[in-house]
Amino acid sequence: MMWKTILLAAALATAATAHAQDKKALVAKVLQLQQPGIEATARQMAELPALQMLQQAVIAIRQRVPEDKREALAGDLQAEARKYADEAVPIVRDAALKAAPTTIGPILEEKFTADELKQLIAILESPVNRKFQSLGVDMQRALNEKVVAESRAAIEPKVQALQQSMAAKLNAAAGPAAGASAPR
Repeated sequence: MMWKTILLAAALATAATAHAQDKKALVAKVLQLQQPGIEATARQMAELPALQMLQQAVIAIRQRVPEDKREALAGDLQAEARKYADEAVPIVRDAALKAAPTTIGPILEEKFTADELKQLIAILESPVNRKFQSLGVDMQRALNEKVVAESRAAIEPKVQALQQSMAAKLNAAAGPAAGASAPR
């Protein structure tokens, strides 16, 4: 009887180990299928500081740079931002891909059963899902263009009012000597 118990315990332990390894392989497959999304998120993270700086630069250029020099300066600043992105994106992308198995992986293992992971993989691999995902950029662009076109007239005056209000407060806080060089 003791041998049967030992054999049963060993069989259960072997089955549990195989199940855990199977689940880890399924999680690895999900992460592989999600790699483009992880890379896109990393790209957005890496590019965000440059985009924010370019947005601020556009405002400063309009306010401080003579009109005949604006386009050339904007081009130079965009080139600098591209150079930064060319260097930063691979670093952040590699960090995201390295971190995914130890951050996303445990969540998937904890929250999904092996059967659910198999279903998720089937969904992610389906031709319909791939087609839908491939249209994401086009759908986002179309939405963005429509929203900008329909809201520009209402939003631009608000942005200008905010800009003027902030400039006034900055000028007031900086004192009269700084007011001459502060953005308007």
